[in-house]
Amino acid sequence: MTLEAPQLGPCDFEHPAIILSGTVDQAMYQHFRSCLTSAPEEGLVVVEMATLGGDPEVARMMGEDIRFHSELHPNRRMVFLGKTAVYSAGATFMGFFAAENRYLTRGTRLMIHERIITKDVHLEGPLSRCIASLKAALNEIEASIAIQNEGFQNLILGSQVSINELLMRAPENWYLEANEAASLGLVAAVI
Repeated sequence: MTLEAPQLGPCDFEHPAIILSGTVDQAMYQHFRSCLTSAPEEGLVVVEMATLGGDPEVARMMGEDIRFHSELHPNRRMVFLGKTAVYSAGATFMGFFAAENRYLTRGTRLMIHERIITKDVHLEGPLSRCIASLKAALNEIEASIAIQNEGFQNLILGSQVSINELLMRAPENWYLEANEAASLGLVAAVI
C-alpha cells in the first residue's frame, strides 16, 4: 500500500533547490546536474522550471536523473513547479514527476506537441542502397514516435486525459492554462 503525498502550499515552494530557466539544452543539463548533486537527500526538493522548450532528449536525461535519484533517496520528495511557460521539452521533463508532485503557478501555460523532425533524404547510387536509406529514415521516425508516446503516457498517467485525446491534440500544439491542467489531473494544484 502506498501513501498519497500530502498536497503542498505556497510556503513549500519558497526556496527551490533547483531553478531551471531558458532553453532545455546541454547547458541547462549541466546546471541541473550541479544543483541535483547539492540538493538535500531527504525531505522536499523543489525543481522550478520555466521554458519555451528545447531538446527532448536532454529533457529525458534530466527526467531519468529525477527517477533514478528518487529511487536512490526514498526519503526525498522531488516536486516540479512550472512557472509562466512549460512548453514542449519542459512538458516531457514534467512527465517524469508523479502527477501528485507536479504544480504550476497561476497563469502558467503548458504546451504539448509531437516531436519535430527536419530531414532531407538524398537518394543516389545503387537501388538497394536507396531502399536502405529510406528504411533507415522510416526506422528513425518510428523509433522517435515510440519514445514520444512513452513520454505522453508518463504525462497523462493518473489524469483524465486519454492517450487518444493527447495524440489527437499534440500535432496542433496543445496549449493548456494552469487551472485547466489541474482540472484534468495533469498537475496536483495551482500555486
